[in-house]
Amino acid sequence: MNEPTSTQIVQNLRRTNQVAQLAMVQGHHPFGAILVASDHTTVLLEQGNIDTVNHAESTLMRRAYAEFDPGFLWGCTLYTTVEPCVMCAGAQYWANVGRLVYGVSEQMLLGLTGNHAANPTLDVPCRYVFERGQKAIAVWGPIAEVEAEIVALHRGFWSQ
Repeated sequence: MNEPTSTQIVQNLRRTNQVAQLAMVQGHHPFGAILVASDHTTVLLEQGNIDTVNHAESTLMRRAYAEFDPGFLWGCTLYTTVEPCVMCAGAQYWANVGRLVYGVSEQMLLGLTGNHAANPTLDVPCRYVFERGQKAIAVWGPIAEVEAEIVALHRGFWSQ
């Protein structure tokens, strides 16, 4: 598999943050995800957060699995504003999406949300989840170039 360039990574993560902002405007938590084809530029699907059990990433993975062949998905990349939780990492694993890029770590999200009842963050890195599987999912993140943009959206949301 070829790898995305740093420019492609930043551009795609900025798009995920736009999706997250739209989700927030619609009254949902500010998380966004996109599925990008193996060319690293074609956005196939995008998804904002829906609710506590329908995260942007897990919902996107269910949609992707319903629309595309698993062999095709292996060459795609899931981009997400924040490191996927255990549920979302598991959905990516089972959907057979071979790459992940996230902007901000789960640890940083925990620092922003604290003990917020609407987002009881699990402290389980996605790499931990993937290392226990049988597929070598490539992971990039966190990405410093977009951290401030993503954090700004969350800081404003969780402080309300």
